Amino acid sequence: MTKYIFILLVFFGWACTQSSQQSYPTPPKGMVYVPAGNSTKAFFMDISPVTVAEFDEFVKQTGYQTEAHRFGNAGVFNIEKGIWEMVEGANYLYPLGKTYPKAEPNHPATQVSWNDAVAYAQWAKKRLPTYQEWKWAAMNADEKWNKIYAWGDELIENGKVYKANVWQGNFPYYSQAEDGFQYTSPVGYYGKTPLGLTDVGGNVWQWCQDWANPQDDTLSPEAEKLQYGGSFLCDENVCHGYKIGNTAHSTPETSLCHVGFRCVKDIE
Repeated sequence: MTKYIFILLVFFGWACTQSSQQSYPTPPKGMVYVPAGNSTKAFFMDISPVTVAEFDEFVKQTGYQTEAHRFGNAGVFNIEKGIWEMVEGANYLYPLGKTYPKAEPNHPATQVSWNDAVAYAQWAKKRLPTYQEWKWAAMNADEKWNKIYAWGDELIENGKVYKANVWQGNFPYYSQAEDGFQYTSPVGYYGKTPLGLTDVGGNVWQWCQDWANPQDDTLSPEAEKLQYGGSFLCDENVCHGYKIGNTAHSTPETSLCHVGFRCVKDIE
């Protein structure tokens, strides 16, 4: 009798252990699973922003022309002058213009409009994230997350190690580039958040699905789309864009040297 009771207890303990282990769907390559929250269903999200190499593969396979290519120019922030300029020939391959070096393949694709990002996402059988999905992922899918940033409360760890590629100096007057990057940095350079994402704050702003003003419609020339995450141009004392919840916005056809995107995928 004692033997049977022992076996029953062992089985009961095993069953409890199995039921307490949550089973998550396996994310597609290059994505992480983001559990459901109060405002979002569970979804998959790209680990990193879409890179120059990944976007270039899309262009090569489809023959797609970005809006920067069609317009012949795009927005570039001139760090020396401290002003925005429309630069002829600027595009995702030459984000600062053709007088500057070609974009590195492992850097985030920039000079990509919202419309361009949507075209890529559709080709990849994904979509752009909503603002709520972005914010939830930045909070590491944790309702109790009360940190300033996706990685914690400090931009500089141990007084010397930067946790994100942002503006170091007094925007727009001077940039010290103390983190080693005047412009974009390789995706993943600053490590991952607890959820497993990179570049959630800094490096490049990233397009969201949402209109900046819910009352906007696609026929309004002033209608703008939200961007999340901040960029290498963000100064804590000016926009603090890399802080959780902060946003920027531009019109859907706008291409800029500090704006890229990442995708999400619904779980079927």
